[in-house]
Amino acid sequence: MELVVLPKGGKFVVQDKKSRLLYTVKKKAFGSRFILLDASEYNLYTLLQTDDGKKPAFKIILNEQTFMNLTCKSLFLDPTIEGEGNGMRFSLASQDRRNFRIIKNDAEVGSIKTLTTVSGDLHYEIEIENTAFDDYIPLFAIVIERAFGDINKNK
Repeated sequence: MELVVLPKGGKFVVQDKKSRLLYTVKKKAFGSRFILLDASEYNLYTLLQTDDGKKPAFKIILNEQTFMNLTCKSLFLDPTIEGEGNGMRFSLASQDRRNFRIIKNDAEVGSIKTLTTVSGDLHYEIEIENTAFDDYIPLFAIVIERAFGDINKNK
């Protein structure tokens, strides 16, 4: 499955390769909370940034319960975000903070590429195996944006 996550105003839209809208990610509060809505505007997941600084941390929330915890292990040397919850382990591993491998339970299942638009905004291309896809996967691009976005914009 191939998805594109694009910034649009104060939100992100998630489209397939045919530019069909699949999800919208809206920013709530003061930039630390994002909600993932499907095409029918139904609230699926909430992404909450719980820590900032050198090791940003996040929670993905489903039905008011923590579904997954994500922590940035390193911003510069071996940039990696690790996630754990709901019987799964994820690792978003990179060498350059722009191209990430999605590793689920020790098996590589996809990738996320950071690209720059003409206007200088960042957008993300997600490629993931159909068997590994779930609705929360687009939130991984938002986590990368929050953790590495400013660094990547200044490159």
